[in-house]
Amino acid sequence: MTGGRPPHELGPHWGEVGIHGVHRLREWEAVFAVEAAGVDGDELDLVALSDGRVLPPEAHALAVAIGRPRPFRARAVRRERDLWVVGVRPIVVEERLEPGDELERVEGEVVVRGRRLVGSLWEVERARL
Repeated sequence: MTGGRPPHELGPHWGEVGIHGVHRLREWEAVFAVEAAGVDGDELDLVALSDGRVLPPEAHALAVAIGRPRPFRARAVRRERDLWVVGVRPIVVEERLEPGDELERVEGEVVVRGRRLVGSLWEVERARL
């Protein structure tokens, strides 16, 4: 064969899905270790709100140790007695008068998804159509 490619190229195709798989979106903006005493359990999901509240309240020591701008969502896993590995990402919190605990609707050219945090406060994500 001259001047052309073989019908089935053998070389590695590093950019193709079969080689590397499909990339997942990052779940956490940052992952790091913190020390927090007096926290029960070995795993904990928490939300720290801008007004100082932490959901659930027993995760307050962890939220303080994380020390990131609020509001944020975090997942903490105990590694040693007071040492935790924490994944953190910022969230958007809005006050909405909506029924139920979950929300999904189209608003203009945007899909709005949300879940109730407490009372009329919702964690909200928006994606363009």
